[in-house]
Amino acid sequence: MSEGLYLSYSSAFVIGLLGSTHCLGMCGGISASLSMALPVGKGFRIRQTLMLLGFNAGRIGSYALIAALVALLSTSAAAQWSQLAPVLRTVAGLLLILMGLSMAQWWQGIRYIERIGAPVWARLSPLTRRLLPIQHGWQAVALGGLWGWLPCGLVYSTLGWAALQPSVGSAAATMAFFGLGTLPSMLATGYAATWVRKLQGKKPLRQLTGTLLIAFGIWTLPLATLFHNGHGG
Repeated sequence: MSEGLYLSYSSAFVIGLLGSTHCLGMCGGISASLSMALPVGKGFRIRQTLMLLGFNAGRIGSYALIAALVALLSTSAAAQWSQLAPVLRTVAGLLLILMGLSMAQWWQGIRYIERIGAPVWARLSPLTRRLLPIQHGWQAVALGGLWGWLPCGLVYSTLGWAALQPSVGSAAATMAFFGLGTLPSMLATGYAATWVRKLQGKKPLRQLTGTLLIAFGIWTLPLATLFHNGHGG
């Protein structure tokens, strides 16, 4: 793995880890409900774990699929019009900054971006209701696969990052690492929803994660890249 890809994958993982409190609001409820819907008894923990892993595997898989579709468009466009590369970096950086402002609860402008995916979600959301209540593992995977298309500013922000990758495969892998970064919080929500909700509501934590996401966004902007290259030279 090249140094550039390692940096992209690790950064995507950290973005997912930092932004996972936002994921709790978007996907945490359905994750917790999967656990609460299971009958308590022998083998409950095993069934709970399998359901949560299935749901999150479907969710992360859909992130990778969306990234592949976005990368097919962005890499083709960047190859034909090289001047688009700085534009893509600017969009990715600004989306991360908007997400950081939202996470810190300083400004919720990212909600306007989330509306872009509303038409797609309007078509997919009825399918999610057909899968409930979850009784089998394949239903959990399918529900997660559909839930990954839920309009989400954090996902869109990271998709901007993924669009900068040199290939469709690396873009999909970037979003997969992002999804893995959100996994600890999502699993924790399934096992201990009340405790995680309390942690999510702590203002200092939200402001810290928001500030770090803003820093990621500024680092992504073309001017920051030029500065790094010039400093290295």
